[in-house]
Amino acid sequence: MPARIYRPARNAMSSGMAKTKQWVLEYVSDTAREVDPLMGWTSNEDTQAQVRLRFPTKEAALEYAKDNGIDATVTEPHRRKANVRKGGYGDNFATNRRQVWTH
Repeated sequence: MPARIYRPARNAMSSGMAKTKQWVLEYVSDTAREVDPLMGWTSNEDTQAQVRLRFPTKEAALEYAKDNGIDATVTEPHRRKANVRKGGYGDNFATNRRQVWTH
C-alpha cells in the first residue's frame, strides 16, 4: 500500500506553529470514500487510511517505510520567507506618518 511522507503546514486559523515540526507518514487509500445514506458519514473499506504515524525527522520516516516495505513518496515543505517590515509593528502607530493608515 502506498504512503506519503510530508511535514504538515501550520493551521490557518492560528499563528502558532504547533504540530508542524514533525514528519508524518500517511497511507494513501486505494478505494474511494463512500457516503453512508442514513447518517451522511464518509467511510472507507480500507482501515489503513486511518493510520497516521509521526516521526521527528524525514530520515526516520523513510527508514521506517524501508524497513516495513512501504512504497512511500516524500513531499518537501514549501518555505515562506519572513515578512519583516522596515519600521516593524510600531511603525503602524508612528506620529510622523505621511500617509493615512487604514485597514
